[in-house]
Amino acid sequence: MATFKIKLVKSLNGRLDKHIATANSLGLRRIGDTTVQPDNPQTRGKIAKIGYLLQVEEEA
Repeated sequence: MATFKIKLVKSLNGRLDKHIATANSLGLRRIGDTTVQPDNPQTRGKIAKIGYLLQVEEEA
């Protein structure tokens, strides 16, 4: 199953509460945090919402 490697590259300070909550739901709390998430519609939606804060790599 395909996965995404997601890294938080910008600060959450001053962001909308919903964007902070979305980052936290992905397991990202501070700059440099990395997580591996499954490639599904829920994860893609979260990435689309806060993509400007993230660096995303696709893994096989």
